[in-house]
Amino acid sequence: MTRRDVIELAVAGVLLAVAGVAHFAAATPVLTFALAAFAIAVLARLVGGATEQLGSRVGSSVASVIQSALGNLPELFIALFAIREGLIRVVQAALVGSIIANSVLVLGIAFVAGGLRHGTQKFDSPRARMIATLTAMAAAILALPTLANAFHAPAATHSKSLSLICAGVLLVLFFLTLPYFLAGGESASVEPARWTLLTTVVVLASAGIAAAFVSDWFVSALRPATETLGMSEAFAGLVVVAIAGNAVENVVGVQFAMRNRAEFAVSVIVNSSLQIALFLTPVLVFASLFFATTLTLAFPTLLAIALLMAAGIAALVVYDGESTWEEGAILIGLYVVIAASFWWGA
Repeated sequence: MTRRDVIELAVAGVLLAVAGVAHFAAATPVLTFALAAFAIAVLARLVGGATEQLGSRVGSSVASVIQSALGNLPELFIALFAIREGLIRVVQAALVGSIIANSVLVLGIAFVAGGLRHGTQKFDSPRARMIATLTAMAAAILALPTLANAFHAPAATHSKSLSLICAGVLLVLFFLTLPYFLAGGESASVEPARWTLLTTVVVLASAGIAAAFVSDWFVSALRPATETLGMSEAFAGLVVVAIAGNAVENVVGVQFAMRNRAEFAVSVIVNSSLQIALFLTPVLVFASLFFATTLTLAFPTLLAIALLMAAGIAALVVYDGESTWEEGAILIGLYVVIAASFWWGA
């Protein structure tokens, strides 16, 4: 392990301890909420580092899938604890917010960072276009139960059944397309592993367990903290939970853009949205059947519209095959407006 790895592990341990003290010492909800959010972001980075080391042993295409899947562990735990507490709107906003944050905000930041340093960047990649197409399709499926409610269609009275059907289709599509992404074609080069296999497994398991505890503390402080700050639960899910839980993909994608590796940047960023839409969301829908409160895909109408807008615009940008910093600034501006519209609720 390098000195940087040791420092990251130490920082994660300190933040975990501080967040735990704040929780068990009954600190103010806002402080507990903030510390837990920081701890989740650092643990997400740690999970990403461990999966990167694991991926170094199995090849670049498999590594990309593993990183996207396990990188969502913190968000999975947050969602499960929130469902247990009956915070369905927070979970819905967090899931949609993760897709929007990656498809619009992070993509915009990557375009700005890469464009200012390298000018117009090109990413004529069939893989990136496939990811964007699947993400747009998944967004349409996720939005259908909401649209059925909004237009008072006969299916509106069967939102639970329709949500299960949609979730089932998304999972089937995930497994049908998985061989394509595992085959992968050309992808980012993977550096040799710096950690032993034992170290990798121990760090990954420890970070996963720690993320479960911190997610519980985070959710416990969520409602009182949002009330104190005057922030809606929808905004907290859409922005705070989404960004904290996806810190790994955010950093990695922007780094690729700054290195003038635009194809890899777009693939990593948009693939994170795809994993959430095709896998994490339907898994949570089925998992919620074991809780007192069931998660459905009948979102608030504005949330579904924002999801469709973000996925559609991301697909258009990717199909264009090139990016500029001006396009990035436009995407960031769109995200700011979307986030602001949920400050008072959904």
